[in-house]
Amino acid sequence: MKSLYILIFITVASFQVSAQKAEKVKWHTIDEALKLNAAAPRKIMIDVYTDWCGWCRKMDAETFDNPVIAKYINANFYPVKFDAESSAPVKFGDHTFMNQGSGGARKSTHQFATALGVNGYPSVAYINGDLKVIGVVSGFYTPDKIEPLLHFIVEEKYQSINLEEYEKTFVGELNRKK
Repeated sequence: MKSLYILIFITVASFQVSAQKAEKVKWHTIDEALKLNAAAPRKIMIDVYTDWCGWCRKMDAETFDNPVIAKYINANFYPVKFDAESSAPVKFGDHTFMNQGSGGARKSTHQFATALGVNGYPSVAYINGDLKVIGVVSGFYTPDKIEPLLHFIVEEKYQSINLEEYEKTFVGELNRKK
């Protein structure tokens, strides 16, 4: 009987862990996000990365794969992954952006990344439902550091207060679990 309780406990515990890990960010292309936004306006979050960027991979694995962060992003943004060295043209608003680089030893930066204001990787650009850039945040962010930023953007607190002031009173889901 004791072994049955242990088996049930292990089964329930592993189900809870897999359920928590099941939430992943549902990344879109820029075109998909723009179509979704046209039907139901929402903020767009663009993760601007490069293939060679180790901090970009770390942010994917530790921050965007966090189930709390992934769930919040999926519920409140149209998340986009954008390779800043991509050669594919990007149509955004009335402009078509290209990567006009020669593709030498290091690939050149796509015009779209430059137009967003990206100057390092990883960077995350936040765009409102009217396709205006709210801002770009560069550097690696842990889940507990990006959570208040995401709420700050979604709640449009950037219109009335700075992020540092907002963070002083912010209590997120990750903070409650400690």
